[in-house]
Amino acid sequence: MKIQILISEGCISCSKIEKMFDELDVDYELIDISKNPKFLEKFPIFVAPGVVIDDKLAFTGVPKMRELIEKIK
Repeated sequence: MKIQILISEGCISCSKIEKMFDELDVDYELIDISKNPKFLEKFPIFVAPGVVIDDKLAFTGVPKMRELIEKIK
């Protein structure tokens, strides 16, 4: 499973989602959308963070832990 988190600099919600994945001991890649705008073309998110699982946008914003677990397990 490939997980990418689309973040923006200084985003408090982005830090929250990182901590959630860390608590679940799941590997992920951080993508700063200001430095990689091509990701916004592919995944047009209006709110950071965006969570991409296996090349599909799964969440925008911070999901509930239960929802996150359902998607990754």
